[in-house]
Order: sequence, then structure tokens, then C-alpha cells
Amino acid sequence: MNSIDFLLLDQTTSNSVISTTSNDLSNWSRLSSLWPLLYGTSCCFIEFASLIGSRFDFDRYGLVPRSSPRQADLILTAGTVTMKMAPSLVRLYEQMPEPKYVIAMGACTITGGMFSTDSCSTVRGVDKLIPVDVYLPGCPA
Repeated sequence: MNSIDFLLLDQTTSNSVISTTSNDLSNWSRLSSLWPLLYGTSCCFIEFASLIGSRFDFDRYGLVPRSSPRQADLILTAGTVTMKMAPSLVRLYEQMPEPKYVIAMGACTITGGMFSTDSCSTVRGVDKLIPVDVYLPGCPA
């Protein structure tokens, strides 16, 4: 059964109008939701980890973190990536099935942050290791 079958299309109007119930739309969005793998090392990840706690409960919106890269189609990277952690991040990305997406969250992940200027052990941007689809700049600290 196709996930689009949950939506009820009104044939009396043009094909650009979709009418449905909120329950059907919610069920369809859960079927089409991404399964994230969380990869974090510092402050940004600590801020993000609160979203999967009981206060916000993102499970009800379909955001259920996966513990295996073979079950995930989205990897969320947050925090400083060091040269020592770089091979494990690349290995996790390679184990993910296609299609796979990457979100880089925070200044330290995107550019290396304040740690990259005087350090030879910090990767100066996660896009040097894996292709990034979405950049979320900023620093929560």
C-alpha cells in the first residue's frame, strides 16, 4: 500500500487540492519521517539531546533516534569533530543505506569553531569528511 493512499483526493476540484483528515495526515507523516542517527561530541549535542527527552517527546512526531547506522537515513552531527573521531564518523556514514542525509548543527561542526584556530587535532568542518546536506549555524552555549 502506497503511503499516499492515506490522503483522500477530492476529484471534483483540480488535482492541486488535497483534502484529508488531520489523523490521516499525521499517520502519513509518521510513515514518511526520517530516522536519525545522533552523532554528537560537545555542547551542541547536549542541547539537542533534550529534544528526545520526556519534556518534548519528539517520538510522537516520528523522530525516533536509531542506535544503528544501518537503520538510519539521517545523521545529525553536532559538536567538535576531532581527527581521532573522524574515521568513526566516516565509517558510520558509509554504513548507512541510500538515500542518506547529513545535517551539520553548530559552529564547531561546520567550521571547527574556536578550537580549530590553534589546534592540529580538530577537523575544520565536517564537510571535509562527509557530504553535508543542511547546515544549521550558530552556537547554543
